[in-house]
Amino acid sequence: MIPTVAVAYYPEGAGHATRMLAVAAALEARGAQVTLAGGGPGARFVEHNDYDQFEPAGVDFIGDYQGGSLLDVLVHSLPNSARRVADYVGWLRRESPDALITDDMFAAMASEFVDIPLYICSHNASSYYDAVIEQGFTWLLHRHQIHAAEAFLYPAIWPPDHGDPPGITHVPPIALDLSSDGRVRSPTGEPTRVLADGSAAVPNDAGTPEPSEVLVVPSAYSTGFGELAERLREAGHDVTLVGGPDWECVPALLPYLRAADKVVCSGYSTVMEAAVAGTPCVVYPFTDEQHGVSRVIERTGLDGFQVEHSIRHVVRAVGQPLDAPEYENGAARTAAAVLDGIE
Repeated sequence: MIPTVAVAYYPEGAGHATRMLAVAAALEARGAQVTLAGGGPGARFVEHNDYDQFEPAGVDFIGDYQGGSLLDVLVHSLPNSARRVADYVGWLRRESPDALITDDMFAAMASEFVDIPLYICSHNASSYYDAVIEQGFTWLLHRHQIHAAEAFLYPAIWPPDHGDPPGITHVPPIALDLSSDGRVRSPTGEPTRVLADGSAAVPNDAGTPEPSEVLVVPSAYSTGFGELAERLREAGHDVTLVGGPDWECVPALLPYLRAADKVVCSGYSTVMEAAVAGTPCVVYPFTDEQHGVSRVIERTGLDGFQVEHSIRHVVRAVGQPLDAPEYENGAARTAAAVLDGIE
């Protein structure tokens, strides 16, 4: 019997979607059927890769808390959180999957109402945060997920570290990969997306990207990346700005990272993709979580990664030598953990 796995991603930032799409492709490569949910900025990547998805109520804790106030959290995030959990409960009951894998805390909460095996795939940790309220909330959330889940899979570019949450299982960084013709590629290297009519799913904008010197990748919450791109150009670098006037949405970023000599980014999903691509990465963090991840990167002294906190220092870092990272794609191990657990 073919297992069905529900894959749900968190709606803040597109990187959550691309990470879970990589897991979905790896599950399909092992013969599973996948049903997808999430919404938010990552929805366009889901559409580009020919998946249908369910979109529950949206939540933006980062925007409401870090870009607003506790009042904004109480007025907007909390009611929307309850709606998102309820939407997920309805979706899981309709789909009746054999398991759920998610980085979305609301989907994880919903799974307990429908009694299906839960697998968490997240790198979040309370040690990333300075604010007591964020530390406390993340600690409680993690304890709940460890208790509720069959496994907590922790995609990390660093080796086991004292800041990691207890009870997690390390897996290599996860990245959404494409074959040379633009099809979603399984961890074995073969294009595996097949539509219901039996035809192969070939996303828009397929093909091999042109080589570039510096790929600049802002996150949903970073600012000043347009200025950063201009400063890099003034310093003599050939720059491609993701999301800039000449950029069109693509099914996956990994081919563009492979084609670049260096990448500058804020979000951890792009950091993981740079690791899998083998492309040296300058990390320019903005959110509390991004700063927390950057501290771990600095503390563990990883080859291929450098953290900077101003445009001037990023420009200087791009002009300096930086070793290429070497990592496998953790999507296959993640999919195996789920399917082996439900067999």
